[in-house]
Amino acid sequence: MAAIFLFGTLLHAPLLRAVAGEDVPSVEAALPDAAVAGVAGAPYPVLVLRDGARARGQLIEVSGEALARLDFYEACFGYLRSPVEVVVAGVVRAAEVWRPGPGMTAATPEGDWSLDAWVRDWGALAVIAAGEVIRQRAGGATAAEVGARYWMIAARAQAEVSAGAWRRPARVGKNPARDAVEVVERHHPYSGFHTVEDLVLRHRQFDGALSEPQRRSVFRAADAVTVLPYDPFRDRILVIEQLRMGPFVHGDAHPWLLEPVAGMIDAGETPEAAARRETVEEAGLELGALHPVARYYPSPGGLAQVLISYVGIADLPDGVAGTGGHVSEGEDILSHLVDWETARAMLEGGDMANAPLILSMQWLMLHRSRLQEEA
Repeated sequence: MAAIFLFGTLLHAPLLRAVAGEDVPSVEAALPDAAVAGVAGAPYPVLVLRDGARARGQLIEVSGEALARLDFYEACFGYLRSPVEVVVAGVVRAAEVWRPGPGMTAATPEGDWSLDAWVRDWGALAVIAAGEVIRQRAGGATAAEVGARYWMIAARAQAEVSAGAWRRPARVGKNPARDAVEVVERHHPYSGFHTVEDLVLRHRQFDGALSEPQRRSVFRAADAVTVLPYDPFRDRILVIEQLRMGPFVHGDAHPWLLEPVAGMIDAGETPEAAARRETVEEAGLELGALHPVARYYPSPGGLAQVLISYVGIADLPDGVAGTGGHVSEGEDILSHLVDWETARAMLEGGDMANAPLILSMQWLMLHRSRLQEEA
């Protein structure tokens, strides 16, 4: 049985339960001469040495599978157990605490850390992400492998939280709620950078009857943004060109597509912030006003992902196009300036074979005059 002092995110009982796989009893405890601080640019806390301070937390005692799951979860972030002495009800006790392992870059402390604020902003996301972390462990992934892609796991979890909070106006249709679907079986045949889910489900039909069990497979990805940069003064757009695996695997003779700027929404990031970040990374452009085009499922029959498309006002002089993208992510991107008449001809002639580009161009056709007047 291991006695472990918790001071950070695992103080959130639903997260502790999701990771350990069981309810874990705890008692209040304190770590002398230490404090819990925030981390610059990150939502999690760090322990810092501080004479006379007392880091308050909880002491848990775990063993067996629960301990193995907790150790794996912490190892995903490079944390290992190290010995400490804590105070419980006035009595000093030997315990352990998860701390950064050898070779980890020391976090930069910044201000105080609030568990309540973290739960408000990150709690639901973290619980969902923890479920996937433990599933990937069961599937044979190492902690290092899961840790390397945790940012994508967290982004998928944020997408799930966002979808649960999203409400469409529902001006037409019966719009049944998700509790009209009964999941009979759920399996995860593939969990990596993206995931695949196999489900057997039944649902309430429009005539009121319950359907027969149906088997469905769904590809899950994090939500993403797209941005079509538009210069209302020069009346031109910028599109990017890159190799896309979907067209390649589909057998397309020319799998390099023309697209808007696009990218995943990171955990904790707003769609607007993601749109601006991706435009800098892929096209080297700083955007002015962002105009929402649509929020939509690009292929709802088998793809669990929402796209949020924008038209972004940008300065697009001659010479601004070129190469871009993250080399570390294998991105090889070429951007192109396209005048309005050519862009329209491309749309009507089939050169634009990317759905967000088509939607954004159609939106721009409706609003182009207004954007030029406002410029």
